[in-house]
Amino acid sequence: MARTVFYFFLFIVILFNVLSLRFFPQGLWVDFVLLPLCFMGIHDIIQTKHAIKRNFPIVGRLRYLFEMIRPEINQYFIESNTDGVPFSRENRSIVYQRSKKQTDTIPFGTKHNVYADDYEFLSHSIAPTHLDARDFRVEVGGKDCQKKYSASIFNISAMSYGSLSNNAVLALNGGAKDGAFAHNTGEGGISSWHMKNGGDLIWQIGTGYFGCRTHEGNFDEELFKMNSSLEEVKMIEIKISQGAKPGHGGILPKEKVTQEIAEIRNVPLGKDVISPPGHKEFDTPKGLLHFIVKLRKLSGGKPVGIKLCIGKKEEFISLCKAMVELEVYPDYIAIDGGEGGTGAAPLEFSNHLGMPGLDGVLFVINTLRGFDLKDKIKLMASGKLTSAFGLIKLMCLGVDALYAARPFMLSLGCIQALRCNTNDCPTGVATQDKRLIRGLSPVAKRVRVKNFHEDTLKHVAEILGAMGVSSHEELNSHMIFKRRDDGAIKSFAQIYPTVEVGSYLKEIPKEFAHNWERISSDQFALI
Repeated sequence: MARTVFYFFLFIVILFNVLSLRFFPQGLWVDFVLLPLCFMGIHDIIQTKHAIKRNFPIVGRLRYLFEMIRPEINQYFIESNTDGVPFSRENRSIVYQRSKKQTDTIPFGTKHNVYADDYEFLSHSIAPTHLDARDFRVEVGGKDCQKKYSASIFNISAMSYGSLSNNAVLALNGGAKDGAFAHNTGEGGISSWHMKNGGDLIWQIGTGYFGCRTHEGNFDEELFKMNSSLEEVKMIEIKISQGAKPGHGGILPKEKVTQEIAEIRNVPLGKDVISPPGHKEFDTPKGLLHFIVKLRKLSGGKPVGIKLCIGKKEEFISLCKAMVELEVYPDYIAIDGGEGGTGAAPLEFSNHLGMPGLDGVLFVINTLRGFDLKDKIKLMASGKLTSAFGLIKLMCLGVDALYAARPFMLSLGCIQALRCNTNDCPTGVATQDKRLIRGLSPVAKRVRVKNFHEDTLKHVAEILGAMGVSSHEELNSHMIFKRRDDGAIKSFAQIYPTVEVGSYLKEIPKEFAHNWERISSDQFALI
């Protein structure tokens, strides 16, 4: 039927042109519209790649248009304020408003169902206190660290130059400089854009060793020593895995690999940059700890931590066993959850691999407590943190400092167009297309990055004051509550009980009793 309609249209156009040539040639200007449509329709019928276009010439093209703008249609016309994914309109709006110093209050009460299962809330006090957000800092660095770092409790999580544009990196680092918090480089290495504004850096070393690798992809001690000695580099982070694609390795599509990025990473131009799924420098728990010692020494005593998404619990336990035996500890551990974001990842990895962040944090805290390691290692975590409540929730569980990636992208103007993996980011945040990057002003956006950080911590201070505590270090799991599916309200302390400090050194935990003796500090796999 569609083809018949098109053929009839084609006939009418031909007839119109014949009559126009004979009786009213001035009408031929209409061909500027009609002839392109004819050629489009003929092309649709001849081509064999798309069945929809072949069966429905011209009209079938609308399908691809609607598919392209589907995320925008969802955001602007279909989603409510609370049901958008991965970030709801409410979550995005709070970032936009605080970044721009606009009104961030809401009228007429909450839109959340406070009687729904899993509704969470904090306990307030009738004796409120006053806190200064400038005091929200934590010292990172253990017994073997000579250059401890006083970190903000809220920092920019790992996003590489390459995944992000140069203007986005400039704005993030400028905001970090202005707001006195840290900017994680991501595994893509340290670029000139990270250095220009002088913001504090956490240099992430991934499996590709970008910024400290040989041409063959092996770790280069001298190059690491040179870059880690930079004044802007405050901490070193070994990335074991990330939540969005654990065990997979990073992906930078070739469309984003410019000459500059190829030189920074020491990789070939014109090819996808895929980091190996695992490290070459170590393959055992003790090997990882020895690598930490090496990096700490080469960097002149700066804090060295690890970032990972929890997978097999026994592997993390084997690492803790190695720490106890060698008395060597990372200065911090950063926990990423399976809900973490990325510019590009296979769907199955994003949806079904890796332990969710909250579960990972709870497991790590209990394991560190069981081995009497919690006081020796600072714990960081990330997980879609757009509001002060999200930060406080994790700190109540025992997290010392927090990371956010996508919320800081939102502060740059990201509209959640979901095109991070295509090089077509319309706001110039996640692209290497110079035409799109031009629209992102690093001077203006660094102010918004700083504002978002500042206002978020200001609201943390206000909430902690309402809770009646005098410091963020007083937070504990008795102060936050959740409604269970049976209607009962329980504290996190009741729902997620903690183990006794040092208990794993005295007796085997029941959960792992069946294979505790097979967990070895000499290898990650069970013996």
